[in-house]
This record gives sequence, structure tokens and C-alpha cells, in this order.
Amino acid sequence: MQERYPPQLPLALRQPEPRGLDGFIAHGNGAALAAVRQWADDSGEPYIYLHGGAASGKSQLLVCAAGEVRQRGLGVVYLPLDTPRLTPAVLDDLEQRDAILLDALQAIAGNAAWEQALFNLYNRVRDAGRRLLAAARQPAGRLGIQLPDLASRLAAGPSYNLRPLSDTGRAELLRIGAEQRGLRFGDAMISYILSRCPRDPGALSALLDEIDRTALAEQRQPSIRSIGRLLERLEHAGSDSTAEQTPNEPDRA
Repeated sequence: MQERYPPQLPLALRQPEPRGLDGFIAHGNGAALAAVRQWADDSGEPYIYLHGGAASGKSQLLVCAAGEVRQRGLGVVYLPLDTPRLTPAVLDDLEQRDAILLDALQAIAGNAAWEQALFNLYNRVRDAGRRLLAAARQPAGRLGIQLPDLASRLAAGPSYNLRPLSDTGRAELLRIGAEQRGLRFGDAMISYILSRCPRDPGALSALLDEIDRTALAEQRQPSIRSIGRLLERLEHAGSDSTAEQTPNEPDRA
């Protein structure tokens, strides 16, 4: 019998850096972090649902959980459902991975084809003994799912509401994230970044990756001046891409 391998994801769905849950700053979300940590090491519930508004850190927690599972040598996929031009077929055979993380479920709510595909995936994941972690802006009961069986499945497991980080939490995220990457950030540098950048955890972590890449290329520690130049380049690139953006561009946090 021919062995079946996990499907290849579209190139646009680049998987996140394999950093684990130690990089997630809880600050009021300790219960959710503890549950996700147990989910990641397969000692907790096999299905968890996270919800929270923009900049609450949902995507960041999923990315960290994906990294935690990957560090254990297991198969994992992180899939943001608001990625442009995705089709329901992307969910086919995902149950072959040990853990599946689905972000931005609100993007497919009310779409019959997507809802059926997600319902089928949920059942396959359960039957295969795999793990599923899902996140959306709204609680499962207010997500707008039209397929009753899917709505009941999404509401069947533990649910956690994530609260946005305070300024103190964002500063800690930058400080710990810098240490993990071998970067030295002083208080002035952290204050400068927080005054110039989007405040959701995912955006701050992505910026840390950019700073790290720039520091490696330049073979020196970042300074406020070098970070300022980097932010100017990113803002310029962002304004160019906004002009070409389609109405279905992702909007996660």
C-alpha cells in the first residue's frame, strides 16, 4: 500500500519561526497559556477554541504553540483562514499532521463550502486522535456559523477569551523576544519601538524577526537609529503593498 504524506501547503502559507510558548507573554491570559501548553504536549484537551478582539494576541499564541509542537519533532501546520485566495481544499488531509492550528475562523463563517470542509476536518482530526487549536475574533456561539453540526463541534471544547496586553506586557514581550534572539534592547529602545509600531503581539514579534535579520546582515547590535531606518523601509514597503492590496487581504491579531 502506498504511504500517504501530508499535503504541501501553498507557498504563501509560510510557516512561522519555530519558537515555543516561552515566547508568549501571558499578562492576564495565564489560564489560556496553561491550557495551550498542555494541548501542545498532548497532556490536555485535544481541542481548544480561543477568541478575542484585534491585538489580543490570538495569532501570536497559535504561532508559539505551533513552534512548541514543532520543537518536539512532531508534524504541525498553522493555517490562517483569512489568507487571500485560499480554497476549502487546503483542509484536505490535514489530519495527517499531529497538530493543526486554524486561525481567523471568522473569515469563513457563513460560507457553506468552507463550513462543510471544516466540519469534515474536525471529524477526521477527532477520529485520527490528532489535536486541533482554533482561534477567531468572536466566541464560537457568536461566530455566525450556519452549519449547526459545525457550530456544536466548535463550541464543544474549552474556550478562552484573550485580553490584550498592557504597555507593560508589550515591553516585556520585546525584552524577552530580544533576549531569545541574542539582541540587546535597553529601555529607551523599547519605548521608541512601542511609540512607532503597531501594538499587537504578532506585529511586534514580526518586527523582532526583521531587526534580528538586519542585525545579522550588518553584524552588529541594533541601535535606535538603525531601528528607525528599518521602520522607514518597512513603512515604505507597506505603503506600496497597500496600493496593490485586494479587498480580501488578511486582518488578524
